[in-house]
Amino acid sequence: MAHEGHNALHDLLTVRGVTRRDFLKYCGSIAAALGMSETMAPQIAAALEGAPKLMPTLWLNGGSCTGCTESIAQVDSPDVATIVLDYLSTNYFETIMAAAGEQAEKQIEETIAEGGYIVIYEGSVMTGQDGNTLLVAGKKGTEILSEAARGAAAVIAVGSCAVDGGWVYGYPNPAEATGVQAWLNHEGITTPVVNLPTCPVNPEWIVAMVVQLLLVADRDVAAFVEKTEWVTRSYTDRKYGAVDLLMPKGIFGQSIHDNCPRRGHFENGEFVTEFGSKEEAMGYCLYKVGCKGPQTFTNCPVVRWNRRTSWCVEAGSPCIGCGGLNWVDNNSPFFHRLADMQMGDALGNVQPGSVGAVVGGVAAAALVAHGLGMKAAGRVGDGPPMEEMKKYDRKRLAKKGGDK
Repeated sequence: MAHEGHNALHDLLTVRGVTRRDFLKYCGSIAAALGMSETMAPQIAAALEGAPKLMPTLWLNGGSCTGCTESIAQVDSPDVATIVLDYLSTNYFETIMAAAGEQAEKQIEETIAEGGYIVIYEGSVMTGQDGNTLLVAGKKGTEILSEAARGAAAVIAVGSCAVDGGWVYGYPNPAEATGVQAWLNHEGITTPVVNLPTCPVNPEWIVAMVVQLLLVADRDVAAFVEKTEWVTRSYTDRKYGAVDLLMPKGIFGQSIHDNCPRRGHFENGEFVTEFGSKEEAMGYCLYKVGCKGPQTFTNCPVVRWNRRTSWCVEAGSPCIGCGGLNWVDNNSPFFHRLADMQMGDALGNVQPGSVGAVVGGVAAAALVAHGLGMKAAGRVGDGPPMEEMKKYDRKRLAKKGGDK
């Protein structure tokens, strides 16, 4: 069986122009994504080559822009991640599959009936109008997810929309979008959910989870959950209350700031304060122009994107915190240092600095204090912590007479 699997994968790699060396380098990057040493690359390669097929997979779309699909499909060719994902038997992937109409939807029914499959879910769960905000083949998207997840071995929620509602969840959220875990909790479905946020998801993280299932647990999902190192991130959904999310520690266990190549500039107090400045040209820290790296926990600087070519900060953009929870509400405007205060449905999301410009410092302070009180009482969602002013900033303000 292992020999057959080796031949199948070897032929698939060869026909697409991927050398054995390229494949092993890719396996090394998967090891890094899992928090392992790159010396594990040969074992990862053996795990992939030794399995002629993994479990059948259903890739379902909720309320999405298909950005996560694009992240995987629109990459340089040949791309090992795409090849490995092709090799892992995806029975349904509506955005790129050849089948359409009743023939396509039948693939879901047959896969569920056979059992032993994984669900990969992209996009938010659209619960508005009793689920009628999203219909697929005349069926509610919420029903499709519930039926598929109830019989699945595991669910992988890819991208921020699937994790906590993402962009669609952003205030005022007329479609009543939410994340997969929140919806399954509501439905009483206990299938394990692996959460992979960011907008879009990094395809290597998806492959890493599949490889982890092969390498660590030999397709046993219960063992996979038990043996893998996880971190739990919690937030409060406006409709469904407290939600605990399971995320792989190797990917989401360290902040972007921990591994950022610009961290030395941060420590030296060397910041970009305006785009187009000489400080930007010198590659100084982007914290003052909105970088959310200190409060965002992903390994983007390590794994990077597009076959490890680059990532947001390396390309010159501040991290906008898409690896966090409720990041659209909490982090916008993205090139602004302050985070929004979630003030409930009546006031929506308020920038303390913007409020101060309108109603003055005293009123702004009162409003922020009110928001913190609501947060402490559990009436608003968890967002990134409001960071204290840095020592460097206090010194600068003191010189200008603004801080005694």
